[in-house]
Amino acid sequence: MSGWAYNLIIAVGAFAVWLLLVTLVVRGWRNRGRRQADVIGTLPQAPAELGEALRGPHTGLYVGSTMAPSWQNRVAVGDFGDRATARLTGYAAGILMERTGASTIWIPEESIAAVRTERGLAGKVMSRDGVLVVRWRLPSGTEIDSGLRADDKTAYPEWVQAYTEVTEKTIRALESADHDDAGTDETDEKDDK
Repeated sequence: MSGWAYNLIIAVGAFAVWLLLVTLVVRGWRNRGRRQADVIGTLPQAPAELGEALRGPHTGLYVGSTMAPSWQNRVAVGDFGDRATARLTGYAAGILMERTGASTIWIPEESIAAVRTERGLAGKVMSRDGVLVVRWRLPSGTEIDSGLRADDKTAYPEWVQAYTEVTEKTIRALESADHDDAGTDETDEKDDK
């Protein structure tokens, strides 16, 4: 066998392996979307009249949404998990994320559980406090984290401060649930003896 035929076989083989891997990744993403569809349900729609903006608009990169509390379990339903440039604006009724080339995300005020900064989200890792993350409840009851890496990170404290009370309430509820679970575990251990 000549050298060029051997090289051609190697190249075709490498291309076939690459094509197989891409196919498996796409199939896995679609399967994840199907598995999450019932848990995610329908997404809230922005009201026709939003009123005056209280915060923003701030531009940046929408890094994606994940199933809370995991920072890596990316939402794969529709285009919800797609990264896109975005504009984040806060209103009295909620938070609007207008994404370029993707659907708009509306987060109703009553659905917001916490607003905080994180080092990373949806597989994107940055410097400390590099992503502004909003934890919110979908109409289905599922909590997700949606993140924006703002072009101007000096805007983060304004957002975090505006939702301090809501965030602290969520943290207290989580700590209370953890404490109750710990008490139940201790009771179970006593009952076993």
